[in-house]
Amino acid sequence: MPVILFAVFVLVPIAEIVIIIQIGRLIGPWWTAGLLLLSAIVGSWLLGREGRRTWQAFREAVAAGRVPTREVADGALVILGAALMITPGFLSDAVGVLCLLPPTRGLLRRLLTTIAGRRLVARVSGTQRVRARRGAGQRYEDPRAHSEADPRIIEGEVEP
Repeated sequence: MPVILFAVFVLVPIAEIVIIIQIGRLIGPWWTAGLLLLSAIVGSWLLGREGRRTWQAFREAVAAGRVPTREVADGALVILGAALMITPGFLSDAVGVLCLLPPTRGLLRRLLTTIAGRRLVARVSGTQRVRARRGAGQRYEDPRAHSEADPRIIEGEVEP
């Protein structure tokens, strides 16, 4: 996880600066600034358009009695994509467009769902290994639970 944070907070901004400088040398500083401003405007417009579509799909899913998992994931990707497009930089704009356009957003949603599912399975499998090590006949206690007893619980036996 620290490597990912390092990449996001150090390497990505450095890459953005290098790309902006290179594009500025190629087309000029004012055209570069204009492109960055235009991408922020387009990002804001796409946020409004795709945000409304996602919100409508969310409302329809709830009205139909479905759990709106797909719609919530789409909403998160739309917000992330708009934030990336509004942020100055061409690299972030490219990723933002991928999050905002419906076909690529669907691919990203499936990819993120797969990754999250694998992490969840790994976490559950780890808990099951802890249970298996405790042995048969022993009561399983979650190692993350508090070790102190709850003072509101009175231990004892119930007789009919």
